[in-house]
Amino acid sequence: MGHEAPVVEFLGLTFNLSNVLMITVASIIVFLIAIAATRNLAMKPTGMQNFIEWVVDFVKNIIGSTMDWQTGGRFLTLGMTLLMYIFVSNMLGLPFAIVVGHDLWWKSPTADPAITLTLAVLVVALSHYYGIKMKGASEYGKDFFKPMPFMFPLKIIEEFANTLTLGLRLYGNIFAGEILLGLLVSLGTSGYADGFGSGIIGTISAAIPMLAWQGFSIFVGAIQAFIFTMLTMVYMAHKVSHDH
Repeated sequence: MGHEAPVVEFLGLTFNLSNVLMITVASIIVFLIAIAATRNLAMKPTGMQNFIEWVVDFVKNIIGSTMDWQTGGRFLTLGMTLLMYIFVSNMLGLPFAIVVGHDLWWKSPTADPAITLTLAVLVVALSHYYGIKMKGASEYGKDFFKPMPFMFPLKIIEEFANTLTLGLRLYGNIFAGEILLGLLVSLGTSGYADGFGSGIIGTISAAIPMLAWQGFSIFVGAIQAFIFTMLTMVYMAHKVSHDH
């Protein structure tokens, strides 16, 4: 709370080093999980292979609820990547935060709107790409004028609204969770300025709510990863399916 981001400028561009660090950490963790789960594949899965097969089935069910498998099967890897990457990103800021000077270095990358909105823009851009690829530019363009031509401006607004809501929903939930954790930490440590006794009381008072909120934040992080992946497949289905 109240901490600044470590920022540098390079070639006229501004880089948030905390975002760069946390994006890299999340990517490495997801990569290592994928390697560990698939390096010793067996007909009778155990351990990590069981986990990755559960993720595959889970994402298959998400895709199957939005479009037929013949159309949606190509998005399986995208869905798995989003689900695992966003969940890991949501979890990174829960155990602790690292502050050096006044700069916040360690946090959940999804607690920054620049990250979540970038993910949202990429998803919406991909939905347009696959819509044109699978339907053709002419037929895809006609969808913006259905069922009535006057719907075109509304559908353009819808594209921007989808992008904003997809990114800001994820950001808002994760950022709010980290803010509350910061408040609980402040409650647990601020009392020591008035004496050891009041400090202990504050720590005990904050411990139980913090543990409860940590557990709830894990649930929220998992739900937000699911919602982002589900909405991605819904947007894809609207663009690539002929019955939408």
